[in-house]
Amino acid sequence: MSQLKPNEPCWCNSSIKYKKCHKPQILKKGNVSPERKVPAHIKLPDYAFNPTPERKSSSFIASPDVIKRMRVTCQAARRVLKKTIKAVKPGITTDELDAIAHDACIAEGGYPSPLNYRGFPKSICTSVNEVICHGVPDDRPLKHGDIINIDVTLYMNGVHGDCSEMALAGDVNEVSRKLVKETFECLMLGISAVKPDAQVKDIGKKIEEHAKKCSLDVVRAYCGHGIGESFHNNLLIPHYYDPDNRFRLKEGMIFTIEPMINTGDWQHSLWSDCWTAVTRDLKPSAQYEHTVLVTENGVEILTLLPEEK
Repeated sequence: MSQLKPNEPCWCNSSIKYKKCHKPQILKKGNVSPERKVPAHIKLPDYAFNPTPERKSSSFIASPDVIKRMRVTCQAARRVLKKTIKAVKPGITTDELDAIAHDACIAEGGYPSPLNYRGFPKSICTSVNEVICHGVPDDRPLKHGDIINIDVTLYMNGVHGDCSEMALAGDVNEVSRKLVKETFECLMLGISAVKPDAQVKDIGKKIEEHAKKCSLDVVRAYCGHGIGESFHNNLLIPHYYDPDNRFRLKEGMIFTIEPMINTGDWQHSLWSDCWTAVTRDLKPSAQYEHTVLVTENGVEILTLLPEEK
């Protein structure tokens, strides 16, 4: 497994022999195994048996109690993600990665939030190469040259913590490496715009400006979202610049920022499974995600461990 870290040297470093890197192949749908079981002692969200989640009418401002629980759950989600990322290598299937993440969620005392959410059949999302988001784990093994986003959400303490990260399988070509590196930069720039009284459009502006500078494009069909006692609420965080979106952020809001960045244009298509979103031109896409809290003076990244801050 080769993971591109934020402080890794520039993607164009001449010491890397890109001639040996592999070109990703167009993805084909594999076989999906039955959903994994959750032990009886794990507290279940309301949609565990009925795929449609209950509508919860609540303020976008989290209470001190919810914030406290979110800190614990988000860090647990981060540990699950890190464990799963470490297992990425050529030859492993995305279904095997799903099993690792599922067991890690249970070990944390939590429920893998995607499982049965609106009928999603697996415990994490695994989005490979041209898959933008919501890839369903299956029996396809990762190949040299693949890039993969692993998206983990954990339900514990009555709240959800959501995070995702990219990993590289074996030797990856320079176009995909650049994409992964700059997508992480887009995420961090978007987070840097978060503070009380900032407008939602400020987040998208930072992200889109950097993407365009790197000759990349920002997916528009999917966005960040409010999160807490509900997996998703109606607080939406677009990752592109919309000058008309003047909604102001307030202290205590919790939401995800999760830019999806394409090497081609921003448009997408949907597979027949009604989940897997792919780039329309089948060029690579990448995504990083954190759950963040608007604080009195700025922003707190909830899905970081203490040693990562």
